[in-house]
Amino acid sequence: MRADAQRNYDHIVAVARTVFYEQGTEASLDEIAKRAGVGPGTLYRHFPTREVLIDAVMKSWVDQIQAAADDAATSSAPPRELLLSWFRSFIAHISRQKGGPARLTAAMGNPESHIYGKCQVLKEANARVLDRLRADGALRDDIDSLEVCRLIGGVAAVADQAELDAAATEPLLDIVVDGLLAQGSSSGARGRTRSSAQPAK
Repeated sequence: MRADAQRNYDHIVAVARTVFYEQGTEASLDEIAKRAGVGPGTLYRHFPTREVLIDAVMKSWVDQIQAAADDAATSSAPPRELLLSWFRSFIAHISRQKGGPARLTAAMGNPESHIYGKCQVLKEANARVLDRLRADGALRDDIDSLEVCRLIGGVAAVADQAELDAAATEPLLDIVVDGLLAQGSSSGARGRTRSSAQPAK
């Protein structure tokens, strides 16, 4: 790529990152071109589809996801605390743009998607954390990384669409984590109490 073309490419990616953060991944590509000071033809020459542009915006995200998974996999925290912390990080990383959780979760089963490679990175990062817990005997034997990614992606998508804050999302993660851990491995206090709950009639 020529130097001027590379500058255009890098500038469009930087602008797209800002616009996606402000408006979500369905933001107008023409608006991105306008803010970047290039014609729509220049944008589409570099990024023929929305998915290709999203893929370029997400490149730095890959390194951050892998680092977060490495931190979780080497953590000395109790299993429940470790898994909750990882899932919070997982959601934060896929929720940087409005619509991001749904788009990523949908692409996990679609090898034709331009962001499928990023989904694989996410699945493998999640698998490292789950394998650590499995090796410690803290995880149920029938847990699959892709299924867990879709489950947490679903929680993130609900939070994204309903504009739930972290406090409102935490009870959903409580339920997921308790369902994944092996019996007797839910070390650490729950984020909320259930003592006031009435018994079923």
